[in-house]
Amino acid sequence: MLKNYFYFTALLALFYTGCKQSSEIPRIQTSNDYQKGESLFYTDVDSAFYYYNKAANNSKDSLEIAMAYNRMAIIQSDAGDYFNSQESLLQSLKHLDENNPKDYYCLYSDYNELGITNMNLKNYDASIQYLDEALKYANDTVTRVITLSNKAVTYQKNGQYDKAISIYDTILSQSRNNKKRYARLLSNLAKVKWLQNSDYKAAPQMMEALNIRQQEKDNWGLNASYAHLSDYYANKHPDSALLYAKKMYAKARELNSPDDQVEALQKLLALAPDQQLKNYFERYQLLSDSIQTGRNNAKNQFALIRFDAEKTKSENLQLQKENAEKKTRIIQLIMSIALGMIGASFGFYNYRKRKQRLMREQKLRTSQKVHDVVANGLYQIMTKIEHNPVIDKEQLLDKMEVLYEQSRDISYEGTPNISRDYTRSISNLLSAFSTNDRLVSIAGNTNATWNDMSPKIKTELEQILQEWMVNMKKHSKAKNAFIKFERTTKELIINYSDDGVGLPVPFKPGNGWINTENRISKLNGTIKFGSFQNEKGLKIQINIPIT
Repeated sequence: MLKNYFYFTALLALFYTGCKQSSEIPRIQTSNDYQKGESLFYTDVDSAFYYYNKAANNSKDSLEIAMAYNRMAIIQSDAGDYFNSQESLLQSLKHLDENNPKDYYCLYSDYNELGITNMNLKNYDASIQYLDEALKYANDTVTRVITLSNKAVTYQKNGQYDKAISIYDTILSQSRNNKKRYARLLSNLAKVKWLQNSDYKAAPQMMEALNIRQQEKDNWGLNASYAHLSDYYANKHPDSALLYAKKMYAKARELNSPDDQVEALQKLLALAPDQQLKNYFERYQLLSDSIQTGRNNAKNQFALIRFDAEKTKSENLQLQKENAEKKTRIIQLIMSIALGMIGASFGFYNYRKRKQRLMREQKLRTSQKVHDVVANGLYQIMTKIEHNPVIDKEQLLDKMEVLYEQSRDISYEGTPNISRDYTRSISNLLSAFSTNDRLVSIAGNTNATWNDMSPKIKTELEQILQEWMVNMKKHSKAKNAFIKFERTTKELIINYSDDGVGLPVPFKPGNGWINTENRISKLNGTIKFGSFQNEKGLKIQINIPIT
């Protein structure tokens, strides 16, 4: 929800400041490509991105190039592609002159958007620095209020409530003439004061903001008010919290905002009666998968557009060079054309092969991550729901929140988050598959076993163990499973055994098994497996070097 709100304020700042500047200096004559991008900005972002990229690559005007990169960055940020959005913004800044007043409105928008993007990436210190830079180019009250509001939200998300409140107190009085902006600041201020002090009576201010938004027919603002009121009443008056969560969900559906629907569903899962949880959970799961797929597709599409544009630009430069050489000697002309055609054909063939290989590799990596993080994570949650007649909603929501955050970040390579209490994390993972009909026993899961173990081994091992447990539950029909961890000075030894049906003959490994072997191979480890003599069951031993 906040992401959409920040995006909206960034656009407000860009448009308002641009209009103001246009009364002081002549508007630049933009190219047809840039104008096409503008006409498609709200209706077809893929096509808009394509034309902005053409303008950025072909224009001779430095300000138009900067504006095109700025617009591309906003599109990328809205699609969740924050890292590439930052790259586009930095490209925009390279084409601007801090001493030229004509460039001020684009400088403001670049720094403001960099502040928002870094806030979404939780780089709060960098966000504040960029927003302070934006303030240097905010030459009117509106843009200053918008930027200071973004600073206040950054301080709030970083837990610096005093600084956030100080900013809100300053800019609230400056916004009374704009009811929508006043309501937004008033609601945010009430929320921050409540976050700072849980005894603070935030309801009157939140309700005042809600009434203003209803009068102004501010649907996005109503969506935010419902979220704030649901959070505020969650512990005090759960019935009221549930009512506002339902209103938020209805408004998010009216606005066709998947992110806001997911946030509303999280609140409903925490507040709704047990008999309604299944429907909400199914909708939550469907939306989460849809959002992640859409963001991955958008990121891939933007990358392909830029890749194709760079290739076209390179080919055009090569053609210009060849045309220049044509004017020298006829023989060189013929040889140059022949070599150019051969080179172009070979380059196009290699480009197609490389493009196909990159897409296959990306699809494989994404598929493996979705399998490890989403599929196995959901399967673990479903196992708990299936075998526990009484659902601990708080525990369930915690697991779902972790799974949701992991699924949102699934598309970029980052440093994995390792639980500080790794022993407990492993215990929780394995014991989740114990039921009334199946006993999972653990030995050697101690702090001494995991002390100073590398994060890479811990991360891969969690996925390996989760894959084992899922396969055990799905296929083995085992009543008992035993996992033992043993650490020597040189290696980690994991022994697994169960009394299930064992491996089929012939055995054809599936994706899960192949993923497990690949993970072990990446750790330079070995795996051995077999069956008990004259008995059913399966035995597996993994040896992983730890030096």
